[in-house]
Amino acid sequence: MSGVERIQQVFAALKAKKQAAFMPYHAMGYPTRQTSLEVVAALAESGADLFEIGIPHSDPLADGPTVQAATDTAIRGGTTVAGCLAMIRELRGMGIAQPFCAMSYYNPILAYGEERFVADAAAAGVDGLIVPDLPPGESLRLEPACREAGIATIYMLAPTSTEERIRSVSAHATGFIYLVSITGITGERNQLPPDLTDFVQRVRRHTSLPLAVGFGIGNQAQAAQVAGIADGVIVGSALVRAAGSEAGVDEVRNLSTKLAAGAHRA
Repeated sequence: MSGVERIQQVFAALKAKKQAAFMPYHAMGYPTRQTSLEVVAALAESGADLFEIGIPHSDPLADGPTVQAATDTAIRGGTTVAGCLAMIRELRGMGIAQPFCAMSYYNPILAYGEERFVADAAAAGVDGLIVPDLPPGESLRLEPACREAGIATIYMLAPTSTEERIRSVSAHATGFIYLVSITGITGERNQLPPDLTDFVQRVRRHTSLPLAVGFGIGNQAQAAQVAGIADGVIVGSALVRAAGSEAGVDEVRNLSTKLAAGAHRA
């Protein structure tokens, strides 16, 4: 089964139960290599349906201060692209079966070699790829390589996206489409934007792919709110902050359980 099919299978099973997918983000190598493996394992045991696996980059464009600090710590600790793929392979060896969607900016992939990266990612157990700074019209080598390897190409849309941009992303995306709830960077917010429902509906008119919402979601109530209008709930900063807390993995597990309950509307 291809990565695209594994992602589709998860969303279809949850839709049949009238639930949204809970998709946590974690930066590999944060706060340490070993702890990041323990964090992902804890998330897998506490409600995660699929994952956004962060590959740290020195110049993140979309990440807020919490994720920026985490990726900086990971890089200073020696985390590399190859190291992240090795960690993904190790997580698969631990029996974690949920789909992994690697999130990387384009420069690290370009430096690694696009075709080589896709081949190594597929071999490690990556199912989907999110590259925030690579629009579909410029993904001339990466997208065909992903298609050949069965890896989903997941593109982002924002509330400011034009109808033309929505049509382009809908034509190129596989797996699901990542909807950025706000115009800005990642990070927890006190409340979700009032026009989020309209934004989701505007994209829905162009595609039947699952729509997952991220940016600004940090608690169970917000997860449940998003689950009422979208197919997936993506949470990053709140979980990364928990991973760096004194309680660490235990705090991640506690928060993940609550967020999953919100997404699943349990």
